[in-house]
Formats: sequence, C-alpha cells, structure tokens
Amino acid sequence: MSILAQSIADSVKNSSWIRKMFEAGAQLKEQFGAENVYDFSLGNPDLPAPSCVGDALRELATKAGTPFAFGYMPNAGYPWARQALAKHLTQEQGIALQAEHVLLTCGAAGGLNAVFRALLNHGDQVVTLAPYFVEYSSYVANHGAVLHAVPSQTDTFAPDINALSAAITPKTRILLLNSPNNPTGVIYSKAQLEEIATLLRNKSQEYGRPIFLIADEPYRFLAFDGATVPSLLPLYSHAICVSSFSKNLSLPGVRLGYIAITPNMPEQEELMAGLTLANRILGYVNAPVIGQHIMMHALGSQVDLSIYAARRKAMARVLDESGYEYQMPAGAFYFFPKAPGGDDIAFVQKLQQERILAVPGTGFGCPGHFRLAFCVDEDVIIRSQESFSKARA
Repeated sequence: MSILAQSIADSVKNSSWIRKMFEAGAQLKEQFGAENVYDFSLGNPDLPAPSCVGDALRELATKAGTPFAFGYMPNAGYPWARQALAKHLTQEQGIALQAEHVLLTCGAAGGLNAVFRALLNHGDQVVTLAPYFVEYSSYVANHGAVLHAVPSQTDTFAPDINALSAAITPKTRILLLNSPNNPTGVIYSKAQLEEIATLLRNKSQEYGRPIFLIADEPYRFLAFDGATVPSLLPLYSHAICVSSFSKNLSLPGVRLGYIAITPNMPEQEELMAGLTLANRILGYVNAPVIGQHIMMHALGSQVDLSIYAARRKAMARVLDESGYEYQMPAGAFYFFPKAPGGDDIAFVQKLQQERILAVPGTGFGCPGHFRLAFCVDEDVIIRSQESFSKARA
C-alpha cells in the first residue's frame, strides 16, 4: 500500500511521457555516447540568454549587500516591475494595461495554478483543445476540477467550434488555449479567436456566469514566416493571458512568469485580489527577486530567432527526405508528425532503437502522432536523418 495520496501515487505510476523519454535517453546516452543519440524529447531552450541578462546579474550583484535586497515583497511582485511589464505588454497585446492588471508568478506553470486556484470550485470543468501540453490535466486536478480535451480538426489542428460548443456545459468555468501550440506549432487566427469569444459570450449568458478564456502563450515570441500571434485580451471581457520568460530569454530555470488580465473585465479588482492571494497561499509567496531584476533589463529582448528558423528548416528537410507526413509548425519549436503505421507508442519505441528520442502523441491527448522538439543544435538534426529513414523503413 502506498504512503502517498492516491492521486499522486497514480500520477507517479503513470508519469509524463516526456519524463519517460528523458529516462530512456539517459540510458541510450550511457550506452552509445551522448553525441550518438538524437534527443528531441524535451522543450528545453538551449540558446544563450541575451547579453542584457548578464548585465542585470552583474548590477544586482553590487546590491547584494544592501538591506532587503533579497527580502520579501508584495505577493504580486515589485510595483516597479509590474509597472514596467504592463507598459511592455500594452505594446505586445494591443490593449492599455496598468500595473494593477499584471501579477508576477513563478513561471507560467505557477501562473496557471494561481488562476485555477482563484477561479475553480470542486467539480468545475476546464475545457482545452487536444493536443495539449501534458501538465494541464495535473494542474487542473490540483484544484479539484476536471480537464475536458476537445479534439482539434484532423490534420490542420484548427479549433473545432462545433465540438467546443458541444463540450461546454454549466460546469465549464475556463476555456484554456495555447497558441503557438505545444505540440503542434499551430497559431490560432484572429478570426478563430473571435469565433471562440462569441461562443463563450453566448454560453456565459446562457448559464448566468462568466466562462473565462485563458491564453497560455510562452511561445508568443516564436512565430515563423511573418506569422503573427493575435491577442485575446482585447477580444473578450473575461480574458486572461499567462506567460513566462522561460523560452524567449532562455531562462526556464529562473522561474519568472506573469498573469495579465484584460482591463475590460468588470470584476478585475476582485479577480486580481484573488490571484494575489492564490499566489501566496499556494506557497509561491512571490515571484523570484532575481528574475524580476533580470526582467527589468531584458524587456523587449529575446534570443536569436534566426537560429530556431534555421533548425525548423533543417528538421523539415530531414522529415521530407525520410518520408514523414507533418504540418509545418507556424510557431514554437516543435514538429508533430504522423506516426507511420498509426501506433505512436510503438513507433516511438522504434525510433529509440535508432537512437532517436521523441514523445508519443498519446501523452498530449492525440494518438497517432509524435512530438519532436527542435531546440537542439542544427548538426544534431542533420545527423539524425539516417536514423529517421531507418525507423521509417
């Protein structure tokens, strides 16, 4: 009998496919050498952070001996940091935001959990589109709610509005969207988002309480071929944006993210009070001090996107020449090809035999595909072609 809570015991037993691939990769690298294993399993940004990050750390080091340099702060973050972030997001999101509309969090994961803690009652439903980021179900379950994944349109991975409409019930509290999407790289168009906003307005009126629309967008910065990522905040009165600086600054370990709410929300003060309390009582207390100082220096900066663009082209070339079917990702740093033969788990195991690490689409609620993260050196991508061809044969 496990000493763990049943939910945690079950989660450990059925641990994330991404982590399973990580463990398999460690074994392969030990057996064949790291240089002979093609690891596309983790979305761990490998590019160096912009130089302004080092500048921020050097400046902060000079203040380390001053009183309260690393002390507690307001749970929503330093006022000066929130003000600067609001000014930056005003330009990015296309809607006027003030400091009272933003809250700094421990990464986007901490932000999502704060939102769920503030809004969800036991038994509420969170709707999302499949395929979806694997941790969503755990985050929702943390707060006694249920995740309901609605399949996207076949092949294009566009939202299926009719299926979404059928899935929304009086128990639906949140619709959670991720664009650019992990794992497909799809960017939802403004027309699609407006259609979703109209649907939620109608459903909210029908059920007599607002359904919140959350945009999880840590990959907003990474769109290819001139694509743009529309903002949800101006489109819907109960829209919330959650994001982080993990990907655009290559700082996933710094754990700095944020929540931004639309200023058009009638209950904005009540919601922000709830989010701030949730940020505290979940044990985050406040976003990391060091991360907030880095953010002040780095707003408007990002890693070299041309490197990701070149890797995307290289990955497409490898898949084309090896005979795989896929949709070219419009954003983020993932490909989501079809699994030859249809069994994604079996095919990922076949890839392992050729020293390639990928994640089955089953882990993202979309069997029949597999995910490849191309945040690896371009040379690794190019050298993997022979192994991809052998697995496909």
